[in-house]
Amino acid sequence: MNGVSDALLAAFEVQSNACARLGSQFSSDLLIRAKSDATSDGPVRALVMPWQEASFEEVNSAAVPLRLLAAIHALVLRGDEPELSAAYPPNKMDVDQDWSLVRNALRRRQTYCADFMSHEPQTNEVRRSLCLLGGFLEVAHKTQLPLRCFELGASAGLNTLWDHFYYQFGNHEWGPPSSTVKLSCEWSGAVPQIQTPVVVEGRFACDRRPVELKNRQEQFRLMAYIWPDQLDRLERLRAAIALAQQDQGLLVESADAHVWAERAVPREGCATILFHSVMWQYLRTDYQLRLKHVIDGLGQSATESAPFAWLRMEPGSPKFEVRLTLWPGGDDRLLAVVHPHGAWVKWL
Repeated sequence: MNGVSDALLAAFEVQSNACARLGSQFSSDLLIRAKSDATSDGPVRALVMPWQEASFEEVNSAAVPLRLLAAIHALVLRGDEPELSAAYPPNKMDVDQDWSLVRNALRRRQTYCADFMSHEPQTNEVRRSLCLLGGFLEVAHKTQLPLRCFELGASAGLNTLWDHFYYQFGNHEWGPPSSTVKLSCEWSGAVPQIQTPVVVEGRFACDRRPVELKNRQEQFRLMAYIWPDQLDRLERLRAAIALAQQDQGLLVESADAHVWAERAVPREGCATILFHSVMWQYLRTDYQLRLKHVIDGLGQSATESAPFAWLRMEPGSPKFEVRLTLWPGGDDRLLAVVHPHGAWVKWL
């Protein structure tokens, strides 16, 4: 009899395939070994036991395999396991040959890893701002008004600072060239409204459990969710963290999205934008329904001089999508299909 449920094993298989498809063969290989370990009385089995009775959909929604990957990476980043750190990427680690290093580290640090995995994934992939940028520009172009930006599930709030980044796509650019956060991707399709003047009059953010960037250990949590063989992503994240620490006005409030969103009331003379990226799937179904009800209500209260927009980057079918709904009118548009980490954007 397997040590863990078929749902957990299937989730490890699916996530391993996804990692390989998204360019992290190391993470893919690590999950295959972890899956094997989970069928025995190993440390992985103990760490995934809280989800033993969960359905595949629940395990997948909770991103259990990603939690395990991040817990291992956090041990490396913290320096808790020097021998493992010495073998881990960017070094050339052979997962099969060196699996004992991972296994022993998980045994020794099981309490820490179990606590780490009890927290839902905390990611702040700043290149997702490349996917959302065209939506912000579209709202500014359509309304010709200053923007008030409210981010849901903001983690550390890095993407709340989207207008402080420098963007390059195709032969075009946008944002301050002096920015220490420089974002580029493979861009195809039309070019968004890059000539439109943009003024961000206010920025606000919430997360159920915000990442406190002044806390070094919480920075490790953010970095741990970057796959270790994708160093460019890690470098961008570090640059964004440093930039955010310079912005004394950035505050991510601790709140449930469906409650906090009620604050995004349309205001005269501004375009109010409620936005999020890859957070919807982590909400309970009843919370999704409540949030959608709040958003619809905010949209219905919008006027021409106080418009309201809902901008989001979330999994679609089958690709990730950027969608924009703008009130008054409630016109809903598919703006782009995108890579989940912002590596490419096809603007529609």
